[in-house]
Order: sequence, then structure tokens, then C-alpha cells
Amino acid sequence: MNFTCRRKDLAFGIKTASRALGSASTLPILAGMRLDVQGDALILQATDLERSIRCRVPLSSAAEPHSTVLNGDVLNRIVGVLPDDTVTFQQAPESNKVEVVCGGTTFDLLTLPLEDYPELAQRPETLFAQLDRARLQRGIDLTAFAALNTKETSRLSLTGVQLGFRSDGMRMVTTNGYRLSLYDIPLKGGPEGEFLVDAGALRDLGSVLSQLEGDTLEIYREGAQLFFHAPEVTYMVRLMEEEYPDVERVIPKDTSIGLAMERGAFLAALQRARITTAEESGAVVLEAKQAQLHLSSSSSEKGETEETLSLSKAVDPVKISFRAEYLIDALRRMNSDNITLWLKDSESAGLLEPTGEDDEGFVYVCMPIRLDL
Repeated sequence: MNFTCRRKDLAFGIKTASRALGSASTLPILAGMRLDVQGDALILQATDLERSIRCRVPLSSAAEPHSTVLNGDVLNRIVGVLPDDTVTFQQAPESNKVEVVCGGTTFDLLTLPLEDYPELAQRPETLFAQLDRARLQRGIDLTAFAALNTKETSRLSLTGVQLGFRSDGMRMVTTNGYRLSLYDIPLKGGPEGEFLVDAGALRDLGSVLSQLEGDTLEIYREGAQLFFHAPEVTYMVRLMEEEYPDVERVIPKDTSIGLAMERGAFLAALQRARITTAEESGAVVLEAKQAQLHLSSSSSEKGETEETLSLSKAVDPVKISFRAEYLIDALRRMNSDNITLWLKDSESAGLLEPTGEDDEGFVYVCMPIRLDL
């Protein structure tokens, strides 16, 4: 192995691929990152068997084909401290060491057994769908946060994001049983199908997408795997084989009370009221009368908070309580200046809807907390 590349390009590839590194305690080879020299490109690969990432890095000049496996965490740490210069990799035939040289710095890295590295699934040829990259990235930000993590539940379906493809678009949905986040992305003549993807894997995909420049992202499907492909990166994730809850019946359809207000003012008031919420419920009480919204919270250990906000229009009286954290999580991710919290009564789910174009397609449902109001 003998090739050179720019540190900037190498850092992008290694940091991107490292998001799929596995744990050495599970299987030692999964801590490795595979490097394949293919002409004028270096292909970096990592996997934890549930997901994998292939990243293409341009080389300064064409090099002889060669493959090796190095410790991914070590590579990631190295590229973070190298000077901004050309990086050279050299490996003598039959050697178990790779010399990495950048400026006046030299590392001798031990290789891992290439024959032990798992064979990764190849991206199929048939395109399944094509999405706007920025819209998918936005959708991940607006939905993945509402799923549970595996440490919180034995209901694995609630740790995933459901991707529902229809002829006119893709719907992303998450729920933890007490809240639901939904985001629609328009598509023209798209395929149909529903797939459940681990929310953590999608959050990592969102981080990868934020580093890319292209406008579109291609999606491929092969059996129980989805491939998200851009010119520089292919991100594969294994689908979850769990039955997702019927979320359509959770979305309120007959809300008649609309609390319209400034998003920033509502968010700030909730953050203040959250300070004195009870530990077990985290509840903030909302009471609307005419064109005012009164917020309050209290606990025997912390004290009380009260605040009044102005509504954009008068409404019928209603009193309801929500977990402050759940409303804050959604509001802080929105870009709209104004929102409307739609309610039916004090015991039914509330629907939080932004009004700005940047949040178009986003709907958030939150179940109330039943207290002695």
C-alpha cells in the first residue's frame, strides 16, 4: 500500500465512516476500518453489522489496488491532530504495519486481519426513491428525537422511525406512546412501502447528511436493508422487524380550540415553568381564557411558577396539563415564528402545529397529563 491524499479529505472520510464502527468487545474486527485503494480513490468502510458506511476519498494520484484494516478509533483520533498537509500511507508487502506520514509526524499502525473483516452488502442497482437531501435531514431532526432509546423500553418498535412511502410522498413518524412526531416529504411518482429504521441510526445519518453538498439523496432497498446513497457516501441500515403502532388514530381530527401564539415566547415560558415542575410528572398547567394563556407549575420541593402570555385571538376557556419537556423538545426544533396548539378539551391529545414554511409538513401530538386541575 502506497498512496497520498489531503488531510482534509482523509478526515472527512474517516470521521464519516467511524459513525458505523462496531464494538471490539462484541467482535474485535468490528472496531476496524477497512481501507481499499481503487485507482484514484480510497474507499473507507466501517460496520457494526446493523449498519455500515462506505465513504469515497480522492487520492492525489492513482495507486495500485490494495486493502487493509486499521483500528478505526485510532485513525479517527489521528486525523483530528494531524497538520493540514498531505498524508502518506505506506505498507510493505506481507507487513502487519502501516506507516502514516504527515509533515514531520509519523505513526506506525498495526493492521487487523483482513480475512476476518465481514463482507458488506453491496448497494443494489435498482433505485427505490430519490429525496431532497435537506428535507430528509430536516425530517430526521424533527422526528428521531421523539423515539425511545433501547435502554428505556422493551418495546423495540418505539425506538424506531417509521418511513412510509406513498405515491405522493414519504411520511416519517415516531412515538414513545405519549407523544408523536410526524413529518411529510413530498415525492413525485414514488414507490409504496413502510420501513422501520432505528432512530439512533437515522440520527447518525442526519449528521452525515449535514456534511454533504449535493441536493438529492438516492434510496435503494435490498431485502431487509435500506441504502442511502450520495456521490461520496453510502449509508446502509438494517430494517427493524417490529410491528409499528397504528398512529393514525392518535392524531386528533376534531380539535376546535386553537391557541395561536409566538413560538419563542411560549418556549421561554415553558422553560421557566419547567424549573418548578414535579419530578414525577414534569407537568405544566395551561389555562386559556379569552386572549390570554396562563402557565403554572408547582412542586412541594421546589415551589411555584406562574406566567401569562398573550394569544393572537380569543378562545373558549380550556384548562389542560402537559409534560413541559415534551412541548419544549418540539418547539426548540421549529423555525416558525408562530405556532398553534390545537385542543379539543382538557383530556384529549393536543396537536402542536407550526405556521412557517420552514416547518411545512411537521405535526406534533402530545398526550395530556391527567391531574386534579
